[in-house]
Amino acid sequence: MEPLFELAIRLPGAGSRDLLREVHRQLRDAILDGRLQPGARLPATRALAGRLGVSRNTMLAAYDLLLSEGYLLARPGAGTYVADTLPRSRRGRTSKGASGRRDPRLVPLNVPGADLAPTLQPQRARDDFRVGLPDIGAFPFDIWRRLSDRALRRIAQEPADYAEPQGQAALREAIAGHVSFTRAVGCTADDIVVTAGAQQAFGLLARILVVPGRTVVAVEQLFYPSLREAMTAAGAKVATVPTDVEGLCVDRLPPEVRVICVTPSHQFPTGVAMSPQRRAALLAFARARNAVVIEDDYDSEFRFAGRPLDALQTLDRAESVCYVGTFSKSLFPALRLGFVVAPPWARAALVRARELADWHGPVLGQEALAAFIAEGHLARHIRKMRKVYGARRDALLEALERHGAGRLEVIPSDAGLHLSAWLRTGTRDHAVVEHAAAAGITLPPLSRFALDPLAPDAPNGLAFGYGLIDESQIDGAIRRLAALL
Repeated sequence: MEPLFELAIRLPGAGSRDLLREVHRQLRDAILDGRLQPGARLPATRALAGRLGVSRNTMLAAYDLLLSEGYLLARPGAGTYVADTLPRSRRGRTSKGASGRRDPRLVPLNVPGADLAPTLQPQRARDDFRVGLPDIGAFPFDIWRRLSDRALRRIAQEPADYAEPQGQAALREAIAGHVSFTRAVGCTADDIVVTAGAQQAFGLLARILVVPGRTVVAVEQLFYPSLREAMTAAGAKVATVPTDVEGLCVDRLPPEVRVICVTPSHQFPTGVAMSPQRRAALLAFARARNAVVIEDDYDSEFRFAGRPLDALQTLDRAESVCYVGTFSKSLFPALRLGFVVAPPWARAALVRARELADWHGPVLGQEALAAFIAEGHLARHIRKMRKVYGARRDALLEALERHGAGRLEVIPSDAGLHLSAWLRTGTRDHAVVEHAAAAGITLPPLSRFALDPLAPDAPNGLAFGYGLIDESQIDGAIRRLAALL
């Protein structure tokens, strides 16, 4: 018998590309705010699709996303249920008996920037410029489901056993071919270590490279918070290094630094690309001081102008570079798959660190991704989304020029899923962001990515992600933002 299901789901107009996204968002929000209680059984996808007037594929894709994110639980033969333990606590609620006091046995998490998580939380505004999130509405979930089913059938025929900590051989082979072709990164499957996204890659690298209390790690003045937090959690002494229009200022690196973390292809969050001269200088510095460079190439697939610059790993002749990649931007974040192209001296230690962390990642997702890459679906999806994001980027640039002249100075960038701009009005960026949120516009301030976001000399600007916002919304959103300025 189908469960009673009285939840109202409001869908966008026919033909909207936001259909899957809205079904997913509204179901997820209903779980988070308690309208769908833990343990509640959901209708079958066919029945709910018929009730809402959408295709069953759309409904299957929405359920699959919620399952992968941990909001739903599938019970074979019994149906789909809201998970008893949710991946995020419900906002504004505490469990019974919670006193709010910290157990004295816990080490305080005192990491600057640790409050950045709300930037990535699943809360949607009318005009959403959050950074680092792709548009999953256009992802070919029907193909992914077919490849997952095929992988599951193959796994079911094999003897039960644990998998290799380094990652499935088929996926490592596919990744090696992909990055060799798209980024000229010379590597083989043996050089690849598969991780649960870039975040685990940073944590594993910190584990093998950092001596607590001794190792000095350099990060860019504005930086990806989770990378710095991984180094700090491992006990590193973290030093911030200025950047300019050519990227990291290599001449400002502390002489005692032993690990250097950079985003050279599309600096996060400014979007600046490191110049060839700086790349050569950085590799020379690393070679002379026996330092290691962690290259985060997080969204380099999406280039819209200019000649692609070689990855640092491509230029490296001294085995100094650990190249980190992720599929969270090209596919979807819930996939949680990334990789490290590791130099030979680091590979065994990195594999051992992965083994100690969680032994290995889910085999099903790895096998599906291997087939997705090998059969050309990844390349086709990237080409398709490059056009979509390119149109949004053009619309954003035009809107910033039309409405933001004198108020916003765009930082030149030819790649990635976001643009940034300096504020020229004297108003602090965090104040602008608060007023924008009240007007239905979500975007992060650049100061949020500094070591001390509230310092008087903290960078003052805004970042505009275009992975989530529709092209048709961009001009109006920037016009209203400019009016606030």
